[in-house]
Amino acid sequence: MSGVPSAYEALLARDGAARLRRGAAVLMIIVLIVIAMALTGLLDPRRFADAWPAVKQLSSEMFPPDFRRFDAWIRPLADTLAMSVAGTALAVAISLPLALFAARNTTPNQIVYRASRALLNLLRSIPELIMGIIFVAMVGFGALPGVLAVGIHSVGMIGKFFAESIEHVDPKPIEAARAAGASPLQVVFHAILPQVLPQLADTTIYRWEYNFRASTVLGAVGAGGIGFELIAALRVLEYAQVSAILICILVCVTMVDGIGDLMRNHLK
Repeated sequence: MSGVPSAYEALLARDGAARLRRGAAVLMIIVLIVIAMALTGLLDPRRFADAWPAVKQLSSEMFPPDFRRFDAWIRPLADTLAMSVAGTALAVAISLPLALFAARNTTPNQIVYRASRALLNLLRSIPELIMGIIFVAMVGFGALPGVLAVGIHSVGMIGKFFAESIEHVDPKPIEAARAAGASPLQVVFHAILPQVLPQLADTTIYRWEYNFRASTVLGAVGAGGIGFELIAALRVLEYAQVSAILICILVCVTMVDGIGDLMRNHLK
């Protein structure tokens, strides 16, 4: 019986040490957050006090919204929606084969795995706006550079999520398919995709919702859509039209999110 108290005390000591480590980690995170807030001016009340007159002036100029040019915004809104759909489709078409190379259980070798992961990291690291500028220079103004910017940037994120979903599949169906003599392509279509299809669909829908919001700002670099109208109104200081365009974007974003929810519920 003498060993019981000592074992209990050792357990308490380990638990106390673990609590201390967690507390130190939380404290370090809090300190880093406070430092970041201080460096960015978020904790400076004078900055907010100085901004208040400008906020009141801007609010008075933005309301009531001016919808007189609404007819001219319908086509750009449709272009923005088309950009998000086409860009997401392009991203999925590229991401699925790339994800198979970037997943440990389906990649041919470590070199292909590392190269695929590096490519996904590269595509995620370049913002859509920078890609938009590049593609505008390559293919000209309009919706096409927006589609390319949204689609290629999305590959970095969609491909990463696809690869992680593939890595977490049950290995037994894969082993059974290989034992039955299935080719690598047959293994993908019959043992892997049926397991990950719901996760892939979820990722695609969420990315489409994000891509619609991202497409609205690509007009700033000449990639078309409602973002071009928004930037044009800002440049001529038509803040009443700016607020009207933002309301239109909000309505469209709400509709896209609702459609995404319906699609996810249908897939369950």
